[in-house]
Amino acid sequence: MDSRPVRIYSVKDVPRLRYIAGIILGDILGLTWEVITDKRKLGKHPVINYSDETISGSFRIDPCSLLFETGISEREIIVNEWKRLPVFFQTSSESDLPFDIFAASFYLITRYEEYLEFQPDEYGRFKAGSSLAFKNGFLGIPIVDIWAKELSKAILKKFNNLTFKSNEFKALLTIDTDQPFAYLGQGLLRSLGGLFNDIKNNKSTADRYRTVTNGNGDPYEVFDYITEKIESHNSDSRFFFPLGDHSKYDKNPSWKNDDYRKLIHNLSAKFKTGLHPSFYAADNQVAIKTEAARLKTILGTEIVSSRFHYLRLFMPQSYRDLYKAGISEDYSMGYPDEPGFRAGIARPFYFYDVSEDKPTTLKIIPFQIMDATLYEYKKLDVHASKDSILKLIDETRKAGGLFVSIWHNTSLLDNEEGRGWREVFECMLKYQTS
Repeated sequence: MDSRPVRIYSVKDVPRLRYIAGIILGDILGLTWEVITDKRKLGKHPVINYSDETISGSFRIDPCSLLFETGISEREIIVNEWKRLPVFFQTSSESDLPFDIFAASFYLITRYEEYLEFQPDEYGRFKAGSSLAFKNGFLGIPIVDIWAKELSKAILKKFNNLTFKSNEFKALLTIDTDQPFAYLGQGLLRSLGGLFNDIKNNKSTADRYRTVTNGNGDPYEVFDYITEKIESHNSDSRFFFPLGDHSKYDKNPSWKNDDYRKLIHNLSAKFKTGLHPSFYAADNQVAIKTEAARLKTILGTEIVSSRFHYLRLFMPQSYRDLYKAGISEDYSMGYPDEPGFRAGIARPFYFYDVSEDKPTTLKIIPFQIMDATLYEYKKLDVHASKDSILKLIDETRKAGGLFVSIWHNTSLLDNEEGRGWREVFECMLKYQTS
C-alpha cells in the first residue's frame, strides 16, 4: 500500500482542476492528492502528468483547455467510444488515457452546458433532450463514476501499490408533499370555491363535505401508508414541505393552517425534512428566504435542505440564491422529463459556480428517478416503470453510489390507479434494500 499522496503536475494550479480532482481522485477513488506546478517538487510520489510535457514514469493525461479557461464559452464536442464507453475531449496518442477525464467530468458535473443558451421548456427548465448525455445515449449511466473506475485500472498499471477505496451503495427515498390534502387546509374561500367547482363539473361533493365537516380522513393524506413502508424496509428517507403562497402552480395549504402544521410536526418527528421552494422561488431569493423562515417558525430549527417545486432549477442563479438564503444542501439535480444521471454522477458533490469560477459549500444530492417522470412524461405502465427503476438501481449499485428517488403522496392514493403505483413503490423499496 502506497500512502504517499498522488501529485498532479500542471503548468497552472487552477480552481477547476482542484475541484474535479477532489471529486474523482478524492471522493470516488479515495486517494490523497495535491497539485504541483514545479517539477522539482514531484519527488518519488505517484505522478499524474496533466500537461503536454514529458515526465518519465508519470501517468499522463493530455489536457484540453477547459480547466484553464475562465467564464463560459461555446465549444464543439465530439463523442467517441473507448472500451464501449462514450468519451469526449480526446487526447493525443502519447496520453495514457484517450480523453481528458478531468475536463469531461467537470463539464458534466458542473452542468456547464446549462450556462449556455438553450431552448427551455414551458416552465423555463433545461430539457433532458437538450443535454449531451441524452443526445449521445448515456444519460442512463453514471458515466463519471465509470470513467473513474477505468482511470483507477489504468493508473494501477503504473503505480501498482496504490489502494483505492470501495464505495458502498446506498439509497434515499424522498417525498414531495406538493398537495398534502385534497380538501383539508384550504380555508373557507378555497373550500367554497372547490365545492362550487365540484357542482359545476358534476362531481360528487360527498367526500369533500364529509372530510371538512366530520373529520373523515382526507384522500390525499396517505402518510401512514408511506411511513409504514419506509419503516418496514428501514429506508433512509426525507420529506420536503412547500411553504409558499397559493398560486396556479402551488396548491399547498397556508403555512398558518393547523392541520398542515400538525402534519409537518408529525413527519418531522420521525424523518429528516426540508423546504420545497415554490414555483416562483427558483429565481426569487426573497421568496426562498421567506418560505424557509416560515418552516423554521413551524419547526423551531434552522432549514438546511431544499428541493425546488416543479424542479425549476436555473444555473447558476437558483443555487446562488439557496446558498445566500442559508441552505446547505439541495436535492433538485435531475430531470423531470427523463430518468437518469443529469450530472453524470451517482453521488453528492458540491456546487461549483462556473461563471464566477469558484467552488461553494452548497452540497448537491442528485436524484435518478421521479414518479411523475414515469407516468406523466414517459407514459409508462407499472411493468415498464419497474424495469426503468430497477435498471437505475443496478447502475447506481455497480458504481457504489447513492440512488435517490422522488415520490409524491398523490401518486400513492388508496384507489385503483394509486394501488398500481404502490406496487411500483414497494417493488423499488424492496429491491434497493436487497
